[in-house]
Amino acid sequence: MYLIEFFKKSKSTLIFLLFFTLIFIPILYFLVKPKTMLPVYNPIDVNPRLVDDAVKHVSKDHKVADFRLTNQNGEIITQDNFKDKIYVADFFFTRCQSICPIMTVNMADLQEYFKNDDEIKFLSHSVTPIIDSVSVLKAYAIKNGAIDGKWDITTGDKKHIYELARKSYFAVLDEGDGGVQDFIHTEQFILVDKKKQIRGFYDGTDKTEMDRIIKDIEILKKEK
Repeated sequence: MYLIEFFKKSKSTLIFLLFFTLIFIPILYFLVKPKTMLPVYNPIDVNPRLVDDAVKHVSKDHKVADFRLTNQNGEIITQDNFKDKIYVADFFFTRCQSICPIMTVNMADLQEYFKNDDEIKFLSHSVTPIIDSVSVLKAYAIKNGAIDGKWDITTGDKKHIYELARKSYFAVLDEGDGGVQDFIHTEQFILVDKKKQIRGFYDGTDKTEMDRIIKDIEILKKEK
């Protein structure tokens, strides 16, 4: 009888321990496990040479400013086109023969990777908008396989584009305000989250950096 009672008690204890192991330990692990989070970049966090003097002091709540651009199809593109989207932005020009072709290939590869993911988009800004008309951008988009609605290749007012580069994306070292002699030339890819916050900077000419940006996008997709 004593052995039977002992076995019954032991069985109950074992069941409890098994239940605890299967249920509570995973919950505890989830609670204490460090969560992978990407940083949120504000003007004060980046190289001061990349930031316009007007916003260098900003230490929180930085967001990409509203914009109004024209894409390869002659459509007006604004922040509304990127609402609730994660996107990768860059600056280029169609006649560039140095870094831009490599960047464009890498952007096309990212587009292909996320082709069926409606959360992800891509935005390229021409830094020579007078030369890069809609028809020129359309030919460029077709040549490089840009998918309409997925990858907007844009032109617009030069001062507006320059201001975006200096005050929103922190993507250009050169001083200036978008005047005739001002010129943006940068290899940076900029990752922007659904709240219009900058979450990463990447060398758009480096294939290994494309692996990093893919991983970071997957991290962003898991954020609430």
